[in-house]
Amino acid sequence: MKRFLVVLTLVLISSVVFAAGNAEKQVAKQVGLNIAIITTPSGVDDGSFNEDNYDGILAFIANHPEAKVTAIREPSGDVAMALKAVADVVAEYDVLVCTGFQFSGIGDLAKENPETKFILVDTYPTDGAGNSIELDNVYAMTFAEQESGFFAGVSAALETKTNKVAVVNGVAYPSNVNYQYGFECGVIYANAKFGSTAQIVELASPAGTDVTGANVGGNYVGSFADEATGKIIGEQLLAQGCDVIFVAAGASGNGVFTSAKESNGKLAIIGCDVDQWNDGVYGNKNIILTSVLKVMHLNVERTLNRIQEGTFKGANVLLRADTDSTGFVKAAGRHQLQSSTIEKLDAAYASVKSGAIVPASNFGGFTPEQFVVK
Repeated sequence: MKRFLVVLTLVLISSVVFAAGNAEKQVAKQVGLNIAIITTPSGVDDGSFNEDNYDGILAFIANHPEAKVTAIREPSGDVAMALKAVADVVAEYDVLVCTGFQFSGIGDLAKENPETKFILVDTYPTDGAGNSIELDNVYAMTFAEQESGFFAGVSAALETKTNKVAVVNGVAYPSNVNYQYGFECGVIYANAKFGSTAQIVELASPAGTDVTGANVGGNYVGSFADEATGKIIGEQLLAQGCDVIFVAAGASGNGVFTSAKESNGKLAIIGCDVDQWNDGVYGNKNIILTSVLKVMHLNVERTLNRIQEGTFKGANVLLRADTDSTGFVKAAGRHQLQSSTIEKLDAAYASVKSGAIVPASNFGGFTPEQFVVK
């Protein structure tokens, strides 16, 4: 009888322990990720870069309603202030999503906070000495923007009627210069391969200087949140005869959009980062020719899923067309490209995806002037 009571007691204890363990797991499941997204001055409603990253978080939360997100806008765009914005909140969140080149210096902060996961977009982490590093708690994603810029350049060269096209950028960070260089290569490629005769127009005053101090030319607003200057540059390019402009300037690009809407059909826009068709509507018309894509939202969502599942691994990755992370919009009702242009773009996309076409990039070893069409 005593043996029976001992066995029964052990069974009951095991049951209680098992039940407690299950209860603990259930509580863990109910406690969702506490996420913050820290952005450039244009914020999470810029209709472009930041908003696409934010949409990736919202998509994750839609499937994990126990999770929550706080949007933090760093208003200055200054590198030191961007790092301070991260340091101020690093202890408060499970995951920090930092969007933009100015957040690259979070390396030492990430080392000091190994329990916090970082998703770094458009740059790799660096330490206090400025050296690029790879960390277990940082998933840093960069994109081959030059590929999407290339598709924009091909589109512009094939669709222009005045044979004058341009690109307007925000700040000459590497990712933005990549868009510019890719665009220029796309125009060169279309002219050589398809017989177009497009010229790239650059204004003298908004030429860009990259992070090394090199003059990269182009048309740079100098900010991702200056619509007034964006509008002025758009109007100046229109006055120079441009009828297609690729806009990679964040919220500053909204000013270029305004100049296009006020041009009464004389100026068309190629959108950037996301499908910007809805932003192009004016009256019963649309200024958007197409948009070229940097598919951030999907990669942010995938990374959050890995954190949730416990399979997260820190890494520095470069995402290209071969992972469907760059591209262009050709869905019906979301562009105004000719069918012949889409056919040529599809062929060019396949060549970019296979590596047969490699557009110039900011630190890719060659400039658009050295791009060779095979």
